[in-house]
Amino acid sequence: MEDLFQIGVITSTHGIKGEVKVFPTTDDNNRFKKLKDCLIEYKGELLPIRAESCKFFKNMVILKFEDIDHINDVEKYRQCKLFVDRNHAVPLKEDEYFMADLLGLSVVTEDGRQLGSLVDIIQTGANDVYVIVDEAKREWLIPAIKDCILNIEVDKSEMTVRLLKGMEE
Repeated sequence: MEDLFQIGVITSTHGIKGEVKVFPTTDDNNRFKKLKDCLIEYKGELLPIRAESCKFFKNMVILKFEDIDHINDVEKYRQCKLFVDRNHAVPLKEDEYFMADLLGLSVVTEDGRQLGSLVDIIQTGANDVYVIVDEAKREWLIPAIKDCILNIEVDKSEMTVRLLKGMEE
């Protein structure tokens, strides 16, 4: 199970007072409003840092970090990834999961047949689509809807699915 979640990439500085532009890699940009403790991946190390303020500009997030008040102090973080640990992640609602926890799950059909492993998640806007690959390298595209996803047990690394009519052809 992943303990760190990437929430963005610092693309550049913003102004001269130590703010940075962040390209969000999370599906909920509002999470940045409550962001406090995070980590910057810098030269192979994870550096703890605390967010002080947040604002939005177009598709970017502008962050200001505590104790960093000058452009020269944040210039080095350009193109660095920004992470939060599981304890500081956005709380999940019932039947919600972190994508990182779903990847690699073993997928079985409701009649117990081994279908494959979940290798990718496609975000379509309407609903996610789970990409399952079987031993023969055949891909199955399963919509993440209640009719198809019957049960997810992250602690057992297993997902149970129902294949709707036409999916097996």
